[in-house]
Formats: sequence, C-alpha cells, structure tokens
Amino acid sequence: MHGRVLVLNQNFEPLNVCPIRRAFVLVGDGKAEIIEEGQIVVRTSRSAYTAPSVIRLLYLIKRVHPVAKLTRKELFMRDNYTCQYCGKQSRDLTIDHVIPRHRGGPHRWENLVSACKSCNHRKGGRSPHEANMILLSEPHQPRVSRYYWVHQHLNGAYDPVWVKFIPDANRLSG
Repeated sequence: MHGRVLVLNQNFEPLNVCPIRRAFVLVGDGKAEIIEEGQIVVRTSRSAYTAPSVIRLLYLIKRVHPVAKLTRKELFMRDNYTCQYCGKQSRDLTIDHVIPRHRGGPHRWENLVSACKSCNHRKGGRSPHEANMILLSEPHQPRVSRYYWVHQHLNGAYDPVWVKFIPDANRLSG
C-alpha cells in the first residue's frame, strides 16, 4: 500500500498528505469520507478496494497560519534570485548578514539578504553603510499563504486529481 492521499479539512481546505493505509483507517472509523478515488487497487484475501486519492475529514481542524521557514531556497525566492546590492539576477548567490554576526547581527529574515559573490566579498564583515553599499529592498519575513505546506512538502510530486483542491497548484511543478 504505497501511495499518498490528500486529506482535506471539513471546509475542503488541504490539511495534509497521508499514506493510503491511514486514509483507509480514517474512512473505516467514520472520521472521513472519500472525495476522489485513485488508480491504486488494494487487494485483501476476500476483496479488492480502490484506494482513495482525496479524503475529507467530517470534523473541522483549526490550524494556525503557517510561517515561512528560513532556508536558503526561501530566502532566494523572497529576493527573486536577485543580489540585493547590485541587482544582478543569478542562481549562484550567497547569503549575506546585513549586520554581520560577529557584530551581534541575528540570523533572522530581517537581517538576511541574497548577494552575489562579488558584492558579498566587497561588503565583507562591514555594515552596508560602512561598505558604502545600498540595499535594493529592506529585508523582511515573507508572508505565506495557508497552502504553503503543499508547495514546500510535495516538491512537484502529486496526483493530478489534487489540482482542483489546491489553489495555485501550478506552483507545485516549479
């Protein structure tokens, strides 16, 4: 039973992705209903069942609004793969601490920017003011949609049936 099932909240908001076995348990216990059937057939000694692709919980799960994880990829995406000092777009970027860590600068969204190697080297262990460099935009923590987990964790691997339940699903393949 290798496969994944999209779990929707009672209000049809995507909540999670679970294994087929867990989906069968949720449906069998009366905690969820099958919305879409998948392509996988699970056989037992007595019968065969079509595994679900999408299930919906029969009760509402309250969730907190997600927060963007501080990773290289997320930082570069926030800055649109652009050096925040010279404006050069590239996939070969480094992370720069606006206020250097050795001067007490925190490793937080508000102190990190994308920089090309030459600008990062030029700035060195100084502040942008001391290096006579200007930031193109003020660093900030990006806001994320409630579907952030989908784009983060599926990495483009999803059942095409899920598209109608996931807003902005075209980002999944990118």
